[in-house]
Amino acid sequence: MSLDRLLDDFEAGRITREQLKREMSGSAFIDVGCAKLDHHRAERTGGPEVVYCEGKSPDQVAVIFDRLLRANGRVLGTRAGREHFEAVSGLDNARFDPVSRLITAGSSAVDLEGKVVVVSAGTSDTPVAEEAAGTAEFLGSFVVRHFDCGVAGIHRLFSVMGEINDASVIIAVAGMEGALPSVIGGLALPPIVAVPTSVGYGANFQGLAPLLTMMNSCAPGVGVVNIDNGFGAGYLAHKINMLALGGGQRTERA
Repeated sequence: MSLDRLLDDFEAGRITREQLKREMSGSAFIDVGCAKLDHHRAERTGGPEVVYCEGKSPDQVAVIFDRLLRANGRVLGTRAGREHFEAVSGLDNARFDPVSRLITAGSSAVDLEGKVVVVSAGTSDTPVAEEAAGTAEFLGSFVVRHFDCGVAGIHRLFSVMGEINDASVIIAVAGMEGALPSVIGGLALPPIVAVPTSVGYGANFQGLAPLLTMMNSCAPGVGVVNIDNGFGAGYLAHKINMLALGGGQRTERA
C-alpha cells in the first residue's frame, strides 16, 4: 500500500494510529537480500530510488530492477554495462544507452515539463552530459542539449545564449580547466549546476582541476556537483525545474 493511501486511511479514521505505525514500519523498504529498496522515496522527496549498477553483479541488478519496477512502475539505472542490461532486457520497455550508460525500464515520463538546458564544453564530455540529460528526462523534465560549446571557441556558446537564457536551470559540463560554467554564469540568468569531468591532460588531475575552478568561480549563481556526476546534476536540475514551475511534482538510487 502506498504511503499516500495509508495517510488517507488514517485521516479518514479507517485505520488506527497503531495500525498506521505497523503498516509504515513493515513497508518502509523492500528487502531483496542484496539491497533494501526505498520504494517510498518518491513520495517523500519527489524522486524515486535509482540503481547505481557499477559494482553490482548482473544478477543483483536484475533482482533490484524487478522489485522496483513492480513497486514504482519505472526504474532508472546508472553506470551500467552491457552485462547489466542483458540481465534486465526482458523487463517491460527496457532500454540501454551505451553513451550515458543509463538503463531505463517501465513506463515513460508522462509529460516532460519546464526546460533544462545541458551545455557541454567538448565532445569528450558527452557521456557525462548525456547522463545528466537522460536523468532529468527520466524524472520528467524537458531537456535541450547544446554540446561542444567550450570556451576555446566561445562564439559557439554565444550562438545559443538565447535558448540557454530561456531555461529554468542550466547544467554546464566541462573538463580540462573547467571554465565553461563561470563564463555562462557571467552571461545567463538561470541558476547553473556545474559538472567537472575527468577529461583532460595530466594537470587536469582526473577532474580535480575543473572541480576547483568551478568551486572557486567568481560568477554568482553557480553550484557544483562531484567529478563526472552527471546523475547528480540531472537530479538536482530536475528538482530546481519543478520548483521553478511552482510544482512539488514527485519523481527515485540503490
